[in-house]
Order: sequence, then C-alpha cells, then structure tokens
Amino acid sequence: MSTACAEIGNVFQVITPHGVAFLEGPVSGDYLDTLAFDEKLNNFRQPEKQKAALKEIADLPEGMVYIVRVGAKVVGYVTFLPPDRHSRWSKHPRVLELGAIEVSPDWWEYKLARKLLELAFSNPVMEDYIVITIEFCWHWDLRNTGLDVWQYQKMLTKLFGSVGMQKELTDDPDILEHIANVLMVRYGKRVPQKDIELFKEMLFMRQGVFFREQCK
Repeated sequence: MSTACAEIGNVFQVITPHGVAFLEGPVSGDYLDTLAFDEKLNNFRQPEKQKAALKEIADLPEGMVYIVRVGAKVVGYVTFLPPDRHSRWSKHPRVLELGAIEVSPDWWEYKLARKLLELAFSNPVMEDYIVITIEFCWHWDLRNTGLDVWQYQKMLTKLFGSVGMQKELTDDPDILEHIANVLMVRYGKRVPQKDIELFKEMLFMRQGVFFREQCK
C-alpha cells in the first residue's frame, strides 16, 4: 500500500491507510515512560521489559533511541549505544553500536524500519562514529517472516546497506559462532583515518591480545 512521508523537525510523519505513524528521536527515557509498547514488540524480550531497557539506553550519555509512534503507542524502535565493555569493540574510542531494531508485524508493510534508520543517520553526530551492528541469527524472527536464515540475512544487509553500512569480515568469536551471523559497519565522514585503520586492525586479532599490545 502507498504511504506519504513528511519531515517535521526531528519528526517524520508517515501517513498510512491505518493511520499516521510518527518517527521521532532521539527520545528521552522520560518521554518513553509516557508511552505504551505494542504487545507484538517481543522479539528480544517482553514489551514492558524492552521498554525498561530502552529507557536505560536513552539516558546513557552516548545512548540514542529512535521510535515509531502511533498515538501513544510505540510500534517500532532502533537503539544506539556504546559497545558492551567485554567486547573488543569497546576498546575503540569511536565505535557506536546499533543495538536493536524492531517493528511490530502489524506495521511491516510500510517500510518503517528503513525510514527509522534514515532518520537516525540524518543526525550529524553519526558522522563522528564508526557505527557497527552485530546481527546474531538467533534473534531473527524467522517464524513470523517465513524466511530462512539466509533470506533473513539478505533482508537485513539490504536494510542496513540503505544507510551506508557494509559487511566486514572478522574473527570475533561471537560472530563466528554461527555462519549466518554478520558484522556490518558504517564509517562516519568525520572519523579520522587513524581511527578507521585502528578499527580495521581490530577486525582480526586473538581475543585480548590486541589491547595488551597497545598498552606496552
């Protein structure tokens, strides 16, 4: 079905046959507290627990949450936050992780995930970071989409590729745990070349060795 999209400040309106969806962000934890979460936003955890997790991310110094809102209900979101402190990527000063993206199945047909990413990456601050996303196949909604792991991987790489992210090979053990897992990366335009080179060196290393060598 057709949709119309209009930008209003840091809010996009997507007009659909089922009503107007507002794409907003980055939003605060206090704002999220005023909204309900769609009951079908349960791919990672139950909606109320996911809402609590998003509030924590929104309140981090470098955390950002963008949402799709219909009325007073969140029907989609994408998060950005510093990498887990136990991961190799946390040793890099300019890496930001796209942590999760989810849209309620009732709203899939309107390509809101792509529009949400477009809004997020229109934020000039993204050009100061190397943004990564680590896609683990055990989080993928194969049952509701009817896709197999390779079709789902192709769908995700096309989605993230729409905002300039690209696949990168790595020996990170978490990613190597399943052949379908994938690392995608976007290099911000203002990231210094030395930081890009440092990141590329970190793609392949024995766990823990790289950082110790850097400290010698």
